[in-house]
Amino acid sequence: MTRTTPPRPLDVEALFPELAAHRSTTTRLHPRPGSPGVSDSSVGGPLLWPADEPWPVCTEPHRRGRGRRPADIHRARRMLAAAWARDQASGPTEEERRLLTELRREHRVAGIGDTDPLPMIGVAQLYRRDVPDLAAGPDGCDLLQVFWCPFDRHGRTGYGMSPRLLWRRSWEVGEVLAAPPRPEVVGFEGYVAEPCVLHPEQVVTYPFAGLLPEDLTARIDAREEALEEAAEAAEAEAEAEVGYGEEGDEHGVEPPPYYQYDLSIPPGWRAGGFASWHLTDPAPMNCRACATPMELLLTIDSSEWDGGSRSWIPLEERDLPEARRSATPTEVTVGRWGELNIFACPADPGHPHRWSIQ
Repeated sequence: MTRTTPPRPLDVEALFPELAAHRSTTTRLHPRPGSPGVSDSSVGGPLLWPADEPWPVCTEPHRRGRGRRPADIHRARRMLAAAWARDQASGPTEEERRLLTELRREHRVAGIGDTDPLPMIGVAQLYRRDVPDLAAGPDGCDLLQVFWCPFDRHGRTGYGMSPRLLWRRSWEVGEVLAAPPRPEVVGFEGYVAEPCVLHPEQVVTYPFAGLLPEDLTARIDAREEALEEAAEAAEAEAEAEVGYGEEGDEHGVEPPPYYQYDLSIPPGWRAGGFASWHLTDPAPMNCRACATPMELLLTIDSSEWDGGSRSWIPLEERDLPEARRSATPTEVTVGRWGELNIFACPADPGHPHRWSIQ
């Protein structure tokens, strides 16, 4: 089934013609639960990995012998989804709640040291044939594979992620590894993705406002400040008419479309386009090997939409019951419900990647 992004609430280039010079495209991946194979682009699915090639492991020092079993995480998610689909009012039964408590229990792995090789988790794989905005890989590689360590204990702060990206030429893979090694336990369930097929869709995108020319950013900010004032006035008028706090206090004041949330950068998993810097100020992302300004390769997002970006919900899902429409199909969580932006060097795709959490 295809996924179609609704037309934007307004034509932003009609408001700000200068944006035409900054227009680009990004490919929304639209991951949805399914049963992908090794020859498919996917999130959380099986990877096209050679049987004679060592699986990626984490050897950075951190505790890795206590956590939840991946199989328990998947089973608990399936149980919860089935319970809420069955009964939106009550959810899980008492017996299901008891079992869910057991599935959420942490387990210990005896005899594992802080630097013992720990199998990384395969997060996603993307074939360039499927994703129009996926940048070229090094030396003709056509398949990007993404891994990370299932424990959030890396770096100087002790709370950093550890993503690893590998490129390969898919046609060179002979025998495929049938049973990849898996960690016995994981430190964070948000690093365990549910198997999802992709429905790539190329859409128009514009840069984060803070990276546009100063005069254009100022005009966008001035427009949105005026919109906020008008919205607050309309809300106050509606409250006065119905009585603040009275039962049935639904004012029906629709929020105006904002550049950041509705008109520039779509939420969700996507390839190419522009990174959002809504959590921090924009930071220079220059290649550490050659100092070339890097470009966005991939965004891994905790949700496909939220309260501020519901205008991006695909047309095919807008009228679905809540039980069948999930903003978190992959069950991946980045940071505190944020997104991971991964950058690549356009001068040499083989140079090390960089990343930022927003």
